[in-house]
Amino acid sequence: MSPVTAATPAPAGDLVLRCTNLHRHLGQGEGRVHVLKGVSFEARRGQVDAIVGPSGCGKSTLLYLLGLLDQPDEGQIEINGQRMSNSDDLARTAARGAHIGFVFQFHFLMLEFTALENVLMPMRKLAKLAPGAMEARAHALLGSVGLGEKTRRLATQLSGGEQQRVAIARALANEPAIILADEPTGNLDMKNSAMVFDLLTRLAKDHGQAVVLVTHNPEIAQRCDFTRPMRDGLFV
Repeated sequence: MSPVTAATPAPAGDLVLRCTNLHRHLGQGEGRVHVLKGVSFEARRGQVDAIVGPSGCGKSTLLYLLGLLDQPDEGQIEINGQRMSNSDDLARTAARGAHIGFVFQFHFLMLEFTALENVLMPMRKLAKLAPGAMEARAHALLGSVGLGEKTRRLATQLSGGEQQRVAIARALANEPAIILADEPTGNLDMKNSAMVFDLLTRLAKDHGQAVVLVTHNPEIAQRCDFTRPMRDGLFV
């Protein structure tokens, strides 16, 4: 089996994430704001969804809820049929490691480590593979994003576009069902933006993963399978 091929890939189109009637308030007292006002959403394997809208409309708040980095005040989140919105911190952390990959605007690589070591980190934490298999998979993932010759480079020795490609390889490391991307091309020039988007969506589709991305870039949004505009805490 290839190190970057899932052992039992689910058919394209399978539902992997569902949220229902999500509400989220931020702040306290008179400054308390109703950021999400009953959002419902589904994500399926092999599908790329773009969430677009002005700053402050709730896009990133929704993404953090879907990624189990925050909890809703009301509503439900299910991942692979398992209800997660009311789970304890231990269960949420385990679900993130097993089912969700993250790509952010700023790559958040560990700069003192090599590209290979950055991709190995989530695999070592999940500990699903033997050490040799982890390293083989990390090499294969970096090769798939065009960095096979730079696996031993420190993150500080890579360009911005290369660092974001390492972040994509890292997000794919544990074969997650869902990739959540918050402005993944927002810190890149036009050429690198197109390259990073193409790599992210191609690799996710090849391996049957759902992609949910937040973007302000209309060209990126138009190339997604579905575009979901948000205004004032709701899809419109």
